[in-house]
Amino acid sequence: MDKTAVVILNWNGKSFLEKFLPSIIAHSSAATVIVADNNSTDDSILFLKNNYPTVRIIEISENGGYSKGYNTALNQIEAEYYVLLNSDIEVTPNWIEPIIKLMDSDKSIAACQPKILDFNNKEYFEYAGAAGGYIDYLGFPFCRGRLFNTLEKDNKQYNDNHEIFWATGACMFIRAKDFHAIGGLDNDFFAHLEEIDLCWRLKSAGRKIYYCGESKIYHVGGGTLNKINPRKTYLNFRNSLFMLYKNLKPGSLFLLLFIRMSLDGIAGIKFLLEGSGKHTLAVIHAHLSFYANIALLNKKRKLTTHRNLDFKEVYKGSIVFDYFIKRKTTADFID
Repeated sequence: MDKTAVVILNWNGKSFLEKFLPSIIAHSSAATVIVADNNSTDDSILFLKNNYPTVRIIEISENGGYSKGYNTALNQIEAEYYVLLNSDIEVTPNWIEPIIKLMDSDKSIAACQPKILDFNNKEYFEYAGAAGGYIDYLGFPFCRGRLFNTLEKDNKQYNDNHEIFWATGACMFIRAKDFHAIGGLDNDFFAHLEEIDLCWRLKSAGRKIYYCGESKIYHVGGGTLNKINPRKTYLNFRNSLFMLYKNLKPGSLFLLLFIRMSLDGIAGIKFLLEGSGKHTLAVIHAHLSFYANIALLNKKRKLTTHRNLDFKEVYKGSIVFDYFIKRKTTADFID
């Protein structure tokens, strides 16, 4: 069994593999590098076989998205640690060792992420993960280094090792036994917020999630769905409701869902006023999909025996209010 397996989920990402796989291989001598292909229709598989014959390829027969793709691949890999790595990432020397050392030193840490910087603007944090993820009491996610679309410059203010609420799916180190014990990623999420749902379930089961500032990578972002794609809007809004319904305690579930859905309605109106009618329709579609899946979500709630939001990594205020009304642009209120 390998100590660490770096698993790159690929879907029509030949250009990213050409660009970033050499650095991943060069700087990952402490790990086995594996590419899991989500039924690509470009020449990704041929490219790998011709240029990297020693890299293991797991060919998946359908594109089930991030969640199902990784669940399928990781069920075929034996390792102590998995590293779920996006194909559009440039790694740096010594990116693996500090995180493995940290996790080896504390067996209660189930998952960890490095510092995530913007590949196209390397002095700044990147949207998907930045310096570690949190949520507020309404379930809105944010990061140290990134509030909504405002990105901080990396002035080494987050070079620490710090407990967080969620680790980014762009580069998540996770203990294999924890991944399988918690049931893996939720296939029904397809993509977006599935890593937050996973981390929430891990924390409710008493496990820790960490950020390691000694390791850094550079992320392109938006490689599969960029932020102007209504499909991304649909998945974000729908999966937010899925996540809350699965993980909130009965006493707070319906009140918080009502508040979130009301705020979703305001967001839909805002999209419409900005001339983004397709995104308004995506919000409506997300809510309809949520209602259509209530029976399925009730089954998932029964499987999630531990439901909790009472963690120190949950901000007790409203990040929406702080950002849009109080004009806060940094997460300096997080310990």
